[in-house]
Amino acid sequence: MLYQLYETQRALMEPFAEYAHATSKMLSNPLWPVSQTTAVQRASAGFDLLYRLGKDYEKPAFNINTITAGDHDIAVHERVELTKPFCELRRFKRFSDDPATLTAMKGQPAVLIVAPLSGHYATLLRETVRTMLEGHKVYITDWTNARLVPQSSGEFHLDDYVNYVQDFIRHIQEIYGACHVVSVCQPTVPVLAAVSLMASRGEQTPLSMTMMGGPIDARRSPTAVNNLATTHDIQWFENNVIYPVPANFPGAGRKVYPGFLQHMGFVSMNPDRHAMSHYDYFKDLLKGDEESAEHHRQFYDEYNAVLDMDAAYYLETLKTVFQDFALVKGTWQVRSPEGVAELVRPQDIQYTALLTVEGELDDISGSGQTQAAHDLCTGLKGSGNRHFEVKGAGHYGIFSGKRWRNMVYPVLKDFILAHSELPAKARTVKSTVSKQSNLQTV
Repeated sequence: MLYQLYETQRALMEPFAEYAHATSKMLSNPLWPVSQTTAVQRASAGFDLLYRLGKDYEKPAFNINTITAGDHDIAVHERVELTKPFCELRRFKRFSDDPATLTAMKGQPAVLIVAPLSGHYATLLRETVRTMLEGHKVYITDWTNARLVPQSSGEFHLDDYVNYVQDFIRHIQEIYGACHVVSVCQPTVPVLAAVSLMASRGEQTPLSMTMMGGPIDARRSPTAVNNLATTHDIQWFENNVIYPVPANFPGAGRKVYPGFLQHMGFVSMNPDRHAMSHYDYFKDLLKGDEESAEHHRQFYDEYNAVLDMDAAYYLETLKTVFQDFALVKGTWQVRSPEGVAELVRPQDIQYTALLTVEGELDDISGSGQTQAAHDLCTGLKGSGNRHFEVKGAGHYGIFSGKRWRNMVYPVLKDFILAHSELPAKARTVKSTVSKQSNLQTV
């Protein structure tokens, strides 16, 4: 019922938001004689802010059409390479008419970026992708809004997430012979599980895995996110935050954790900060500071665009990661597409270098939660593994903004480059599991 009420309210608000937008444009039209008066400027800014607060935020586009590497502009073509009911594997293919640049790009390592499935779209990592395209072949998991997936496609479980990641890794390794994996926030746990299971089976694993700001061991330095999960049982979450998708969507009837509830949770963590940000936007409009105003729009176009998560996946993640701590306790079993339950054993990983990254001021994944991966991957010996704490960075600062570009990316780039050769002992490892039949090329 709550989801239906929200949709009704959104539908009712939409014409008012559009009216506010049109009014703001009309009042700020320079051809109107009084548009430069203080009263009209304030009214225009007010209507613009009302529009921003009331509009519906749809899934953003990556919009990465060109990048610059060295002295050359490189064209980027985004395409869906593989598709599954709940996820698309996107590739950002680069093109250049400069022979030297083209040769250099062909020799660069392939990287799978596993984006979070925790409320926002994969486009939240747009800057991560753009930066990494300067020196890597880049793929990313683009998770589908569960309300758009018909019930005939079945439920989506945490096990499915792990199996998807394995399929994507195998696909990239089949093309290039090897790959690297970067996981940001929530996917650090299923990515570690995926690589662990591949290692336990004797499959070739990625050359490196980078885990950034994720809850590998959510018992360490618990945050407000962790506390919410541990102060209520699964039944409470199922009764209070799970709702069926309304009839006006393809996934009508599917039980989901709605994106708008997740968004409310995001905002409630720092309500004063968001209120001040909107007030600053209002002042920027009055001052005519279009650059700052556009920065605000771009941020909230991304931040306010949220997706629904299948209820099975959401509840299983809560229980497995934040309540049972099954990964760190060694009790997590993942069911394969064939229905076989396999124990997740990070200690079986031997040939995948590990880099963990944490933000000093991260209020979502607390200090030490990601670093805990090193304690689990006991089969990885030697100086090649590394932990990096980003001074002054919050959660978003480790994958976007100046700290990402100037502090994190150089470390990540050097780490991947240092581990781009398949270890001699691993060269005999052959994939023993074929790609699943439900892997479909687009």
